[in-house]
This record gives sequence, structure tokens and C-alpha cells, in this order.
Amino acid sequence: MTDTLIDRRDLAFQLYEVMDTESLIQRERFSEHSKETFDAVIETADKMAKEKFANHNSAADKDEPKFVNGQVEMLPDVKQAFDAYAEAGFLAGRYDYDLGGMQLPESVMAACNGFFTAANPGTAGYPFLTTAAANLIRVFGNDEQKTKFLSNMLSGRYSGTMALTEPHAGSSLADIRTSATPTADGHYLIKGAKIYISGGEQSITENIVHMVLAKIKGAPAGVKGISLFIVPKFHVDENGNPGDRNGVSLAGLIHKLGYRGTTSTALSFGDDAPCHGYLVGEPHQGLKYMFQMMNEARIGVGFGAAVIGYRGYMHSLEYAKDRLQGRKASEKNPESPQVPIIDHADVRRMLLAQKAYSEGGLALCLYGARLMDDQHTHPDEQKRMEAGKLLDLLTPVIKAWPSEYGPKANDLAIQVYGGAGYTREYPVEQCWRDNRLNPIHEGTNGIQALDLLGRKIWQDQSHGLQLLMQEMQVDLQAATTERCQQWALSLSETLQQAVKVTQSLGKSLMGGEVDKTLANASCYLHLFGHIIVAWMWLRQANAAAHALGSANSDSERNFYQGKLQAAQYFFHWELPTVAQDLVLLRNQDDTCLNMKADWF
Repeated sequence: MTDTLIDRRDLAFQLYEVMDTESLIQRERFSEHSKETFDAVIETADKMAKEKFANHNSAADKDEPKFVNGQVEMLPDVKQAFDAYAEAGFLAGRYDYDLGGMQLPESVMAACNGFFTAANPGTAGYPFLTTAAANLIRVFGNDEQKTKFLSNMLSGRYSGTMALTEPHAGSSLADIRTSATPTADGHYLIKGAKIYISGGEQSITENIVHMVLAKIKGAPAGVKGISLFIVPKFHVDENGNPGDRNGVSLAGLIHKLGYRGTTSTALSFGDDAPCHGYLVGEPHQGLKYMFQMMNEARIGVGFGAAVIGYRGYMHSLEYAKDRLQGRKASEKNPESPQVPIIDHADVRRMLLAQKAYSEGGLALCLYGARLMDDQHTHPDEQKRMEAGKLLDLLTPVIKAWPSEYGPKANDLAIQVYGGAGYTREYPVEQCWRDNRLNPIHEGTNGIQALDLLGRKIWQDQSHGLQLLMQEMQVDLQAATTERCQQWALSLSETLQQAVKVTQSLGKSLMGGEVDKTLANASCYLHLFGHIIVAWMWLRQANAAAHALGSANSDSERNFYQGKLQAAQYFFHWELPTVAQDLVLLRNQDDTCLNMKADWF
């Protein structure tokens, strides 16, 4: 069974040959780094992920956390992995040196975290949530909050969560009921219930810092009345040390299809004892603040989906090379030796699809991470602004596309294994179960579709979309080999059709036909996502075609030829599927909109 989590040669290709990550060291923030330090930290992540995370992935899936005598019991390996991650500096890896961080680029940190998720999504959830919650406090918290919580979270002493969802209000945050009542002592009393809170209770850290959305008494209705609060599991003194228990308690553990190593909890606030919460930033601005964490999480969900898909692909590729079964269709002698199943064209089809989905998704997510680097560190203010607009536009795609096609890759991995893939003796069924969460959490893919077509496309007079087309044009023009030119032409023609459809949909929205226009938003997300991933594959194909002529070994030539063949698969087998989306969107098909509940 392979221990490859992500193909390091592919990762190096994506980082250095496609994205030129090495050029980041020319920026002041990363000036103390080099390609060697980037590679060293990636090597550390790969090794630690294999030794500390992958070693209990299956065990944590089979022996999920239990609620016993008021405590959550977990495998000790989970805490050991969390502590190792923190001690190696990964929790604070992207943060300033004076916060104990390494000031690593988001591109490099994303690559590192990919190994941990591929190795063990359940255990990796705890540090990832903690980093995101800490970043909220870093950006929006006051000095006292930073003193009490930030350093403890970045050191791994405390963990963090995001508490949004309520039993009666899933994606509809406007309907949350958790309340916050101000006190004369400067804190608020939090009262309510939250559900599906990942990491909401565990036995890993000394304290858990919940970032909770609630409404202050008398707040405006809907999302405009939401505020953000820090609600620690234990009260914290002025030096950041935990004290007595706060009034937040575990109402129950939720048992999931996959991702079992991460506790999913129902939490109650203020039921058994007063629950103290501390307002972050200004009142009624909580959703704006939380969107920073949610958008980080959405990009993380997409990345996780891509690398779990990648992990399954690595397993099924090795299996297909080793498993002997049958003979080629042209072989008539029944006594001839059996061949590895990778010699069968249909198995190659399934492997090619996995390669296209996994490496395409990885490229998309790394591009998103690079946009984060450019947004915060590019020396040109205009470029920083443009990167932010591009990232805002693409976030729904970065979340949704890999989380749709990562599980599809895992499904194909099971199929490559055949009957063996359906058993728990092999790892690919767990990959699928773990990955199946990703189209759901941090905003379902249907929500992402509505966000893209209903809001992101039109923001700032579609400036982000204009910037995107300019960026794509650079790579379309860079396609100089015959194969790449054909793919560039295919992408360009599809893009032109998509622009016309987008303009038509925009007119419908302007005309007030909101429900009718957004009824097929998922078709638009599929169309848009496939165009973006085709672009990612053209970028890779251009780089591979350029490097192929100077490749000086069979392994390098094979690598680049594999990239080109996977690009061909995407352009021949995947991009044409958007034709149906174009027809449905062009006609504003009303099949789903006009279906009545009573007709089911």
C-alpha cells in the first residue's frame, strides 16, 4: 500500500514551474526565505504527515471519539499529532516572526497542509480550525483579546472553532437565535444552541476558543444584526491562563459518515451556568468578520477535497500497476500471462479522470493560495487590489469544484479496485466517506452557486470577471505548440459562449427575474468551474510542453507527457460537458423551478 500522499514531483511542478513560487522570496515579507527553505518545510510536512497523522487515520475512523462521563475520549495519537504539528511551528507558520511564526507564503503553507489532510483529514481538522480562528482574533480582536487568546492558540495550548449553525437554521444565518446580553462587567451573557460544531469538544488542548455568532438584544433583524463573540470553554485570566469552566457545554456528539476523527458537536450556551462571551470588533458586524474565517475555510475545504481525491488516486494507481487480471482484448490465447489492470483502456480512463480531477483541483487551490499571497504582499498596490478581487470571485469555485470532483475521483478509485475497493480492508472507501463531507460544509455547493451567479460575478461592475479574462488571455496566448493551441482554441470558444450567457443572465437579473435566473445557478457553477479548471490545465500543459524538449531523463519525459495527456483528457472528455449547461442557461430552463412539492 503506497505511502505517497501527494506526488512531490507534481507539487514541485505546480509550485515552481507553473506558479514561480520561488519569485516570492524577492518580496520583503519572505526575504529571509529561499527555495531551499520552502522545500525543507514541505519535506518536514510530508514526513510528519506520514509518521504522526497517517499512522492512526484508519484507527481514528474505526474508533471515533466517545462521550464518556462528561468527557470526550479520543485516541492518544490525535493529541500527539496535534502537539507535533504545533511544536514544528505549523500552527503559526504563516504568521509574523514576532508572533512566533515563520512568515511562510500561503502557497507554501497550503502545500504543507495538503499533506496533513491527505494523511488524516479528521486529525488535521483541529489545527486548521485553530489557525483560522486565531486569524480572526489577530485581525479583529482588541489587544486584551490577543494577549489572552492569540499566543495560546498559535502555540497549540488552546484550540479554536467556528460556531455558526443552529438546529433550526443551517445555511440561513439570518435566522439564528443565539442571543447576547450585555453586562456591567464588560462581557456578554450568551444564550442559545449550536450544532455541527467541528472540534467543539475534545481532549487535546487546555482550552477551546469558540468564535460564536449571536445577536445582541435589540439588534437589527436578519444578518445585519449578527455580532461575533469569543466564548472560551474555560474562563481566562489576564495572563491567558485557564480557570473555572464557562457556561458552554457539550449537548452531544454527532456520528458521521466520514471525517470521524474530528468531533462534530452540539453545544449549549448558558443552560447550566452563565456563559460569558467577549465581543469582537463592533456590534452587528459579526458576519462580515466571520466571512474572513469562512472564506479561508472554504478555500481549505476545496484544498482538502482535492488532496483526499489525490490520496485515493495514488492508492488506485499503485493497485492498478500491481493487480493482475485478464488479458488485452486482442489476445486470443487464454493461457497467455495475465496483465496488470492498468493495461486495460477502461482502467486507464478511470485513472486519467482521477489525475485530471486531483491535479486540476490541486492547481486551482494553489492558484487561490497564490492570490492570497499577492493580495497581502505584492509590492504593487494595484496588483494587491486585483488579486483580492480575483480571489473573491473564485472562492465559490475553489470551494465547490474540488469538493464535487474530489469525491468523484474517490468513487473511481473504488471502481479501479473492484470488489476490494468496497471493503474496509483497503483505504479508498474511507477516502470517499471522508471526502463526501466537502460538498456540504462551509456552505453547500448549491450556496456557492447562488453566491457566484447571484453576487460575485456582478460585484464592482464585474471588475473581477474582467480581470479573470485578462489573466486567462495571457495563458491562451502562451499556447505555442500544436496540441496546446488546439486546447487554447477550445477554451477560448467555450469562454466566448459563457460570456454571452452571462450577459443574458445579467439582463434577466436586472429585469427582476431573480428566481428564474438563479434556478439553474448550479449549471452556471459547473460551467464556470470547468472553464477555470480547463485554464488550470492549459497552464500546466504550456509549462510541460515548454519543459519537455529539455527533459534529460526518461522519468522527466514521462512526467511531462503524463501532464499533456491528462490535459488532453480534460479538454476532450470534460470541457465538452458544459454544452448542456450552456443550453439550459441560455434557455433559462424552468424544469426545476416549476416543479411543485405536491408533484413528488
